[in-house]
Amino acid sequence: MLEGKARVEDTDMPARMQAAATSAASRALDLFDVADCRAIAGHIKAEFDKRYGVGWQCVVGANFGCFFTHTSGTFIYFSLERLSFLLFKAAAAAAIAAS
Repeated sequence: MLEGKARVEDTDMPARMQAAATSAASRALDLFDVADCRAIAGHIKAEFDKRYGVGWQCVVGANFGCFFTHTSGTFIYFSLERLSFLLFKAAAAAAIAAS
């Protein structure tokens, strides 16, 4: 396991889910080369799809921009080691249209 502590930049997730996200990231960094951001993101997404239901999206990298709509209570943006992690559950199209 990595020694670094995750630094949460922004979130609307419950604390327990935040801990699951940072732990999943730490496990992924133990399993994959730090340069393989796609594999790291896929691993985290798979863990969250299994644990919290399908529809999760994950972006991992050292430099990226994004714009998205998410389901309330499912967003976290954090840093661990030299990478940034964005994890969220996509909002359903019907929910977007209703707002």
